[in-house]
Amino acid sequence: MVYIITTKCLVLFSMFLVIHKHFCCFINTGADPFAKKDWYDIKAPSVFDVRNVGKTLVTRTQGTKIASEGLKHRVFEISLADLQGDEDQAYRKIRLRAEDVQGRNVLTNFWGMDFTTDKLRSLVRKWQTLIEAHVDVKTTDNYTLRLFCIAFTKKRANQNKKTCYALSSQIRQIRRKMREIMTNMASTCDLKELVKKFIPESIGREIEKATSSIYPLQTVYIRKVKILKAPKFDLGKLMEVHGDYSEDFGTKLERATDEPVAEEAAEVIGA
Repeated sequence: MVYIITTKCLVLFSMFLVIHKHFCCFINTGADPFAKKDWYDIKAPSVFDVRNVGKTLVTRTQGTKIASEGLKHRVFEISLADLQGDEDQAYRKIRLRAEDVQGRNVLTNFWGMDFTTDKLRSLVRKWQTLIEAHVDVKTTDNYTLRLFCIAFTKKRANQNKKTCYALSSQIRQIRRKMREIMTNMASTCDLKELVKKFIPESIGREIEKATSSIYPLQTVYIRKVKILKAPKFDLGKLMEVHGDYSEDFGTKLERATDEPVAEEAAEVIGA
């Protein structure tokens, strides 16, 4: 009798061996992987209303492997609704990168922004023109960013026509105007001030006003921000971004006047 072993059988058997191996190792050791890890608090920059945005895990310091080094440059993706306490802004995703570790706190800085997929798809509709533009800009504190803008045409006042398609020449003019406004508004401020412009969508409103003479636009957004290049790490600038950040050292207790104070032994140098 000849047995034929198919490729599918071999794949299933190899998967079984891998699962069995990992299961046996876990049963034999019986060690909890979380026992060697510590929790750290994630601190958002001061431009956001909510500063404590969550916690993250890292393996405890062992030998030459330092826990704080494992935390640095981690990127956290957080909804703007959680950062601002406003559910109407849940369609924006903010990326924060860990820059420094102080005690049990991870200090982060802005590292990008994006839209959720469902929000982008809800904007695209029939009978209108979608216009997109992107530009690379450099802030005053030497961050190089790439900004992506999206906009849609809308009907003019008292228009009876069903569609509102823009001509190719109008699209080119609108795109040029988008790039000019994004460059002017981003290159004249630092990263902290630029993030303040992203949250209320002031750049989108400026583009909508400037292009109204070419063709009326609606739902103009900076839909995505990518940081292409960051300057060398500076702790002083990071502390400026975090504003009134201070580590929690607990509350000072007042000692009763009638309570006896134990005399501390004087330290003897060279003993």
